[in-house]
Amino acid sequence: MGKELLLINDLPGYGKVALAAMMPVLTHMGHHIYNLPTALVSNTLDYGRFEILDTTEYMRNTIGVWRSLGFSFDAISTGFIVSPTQASMIANYCSRERGKGTKIFVDPIMGDEGHLYNGLTERTVEGMRKLIAQADYMVPNYTEAVLLTGENYVTEGLSWVAMKNLLGKLHRMSGGSVAITSARVDGKDAVAGFDRDREEFFLRTFDMIPVRFPGTGDIFSAIFMGAVMNGMTMMDAVDKAMIAVRKMIVMSEDSQDAFRGIPVEACLEVLD
Repeated sequence: MGKELLLINDLPGYGKVALAAMMPVLTHMGHHIYNLPTALVSNTLDYGRFEILDTTEYMRNTIGVWRSLGFSFDAISTGFIVSPTQASMIANYCSRERGKGTKIFVDPIMGDEGHLYNGLTERTVEGMRKLIAQADYMVPNYTEAVLLTGENYVTEGLSWVAMKNLLGKLHRMSGGSVAITSARVDGKDAVAGFDRDREEFFLRTFDMIPVRFPGTGDIFSAIFMGAVMNGMTMMDAVDKAMIAVRKMIVMSEDSQDAFRGIPVEACLEVLD
């Protein structure tokens, strides 16, 4: 039985990232999707030139309309946030919905490879800390994990003991489950996690494919969310997301325009 899911993320005019990547995945997995764009973005940022329209006022008004219509959700996923003001508004909304039993999934999109994305500041990080406090499931990459906790970024990666310490800090900030992607643990590329329901840590290693597409994190988050909402354990949901994203990358590695992202609709059979 499909669940009612709300996706809060940016909407690209061109490119399979954010909402454009997540909606086909979750629809294919049998869920009913609502979307609330945090921004309209002309194209993926990889092209170097882009236009962004902040939609905070539209979001505020839409939340009011949905409340008056009695719309409710089994889960909410949050992704790219434009401003600290928007982060605070979404955190307050998620707090209210979580109080009604809605599951909150947060992908705290802020940076990669040890750096904040262009245009983001420490105020962005502070705003995201408010939002992750509402998360039942948090999916930062390693860079975002250290930004949120104030830890130092270690280029060569962490030991499993140090990674468990980082996971524990994030769990205490939210009270929820955590999966850290794009991590290196004991010299291997990995996804490291803490499952709150089972009170256990887990580690899944993988071999990196030397090709980069924007949007793979959004696809991972969508598959992970869809699997959890279909009743999978957290570890099994991480496994499903890792395997499916890897297959999609392999299917798309000869793409003529990698900046566009993975052509998700052509790859959906890997989810079956």
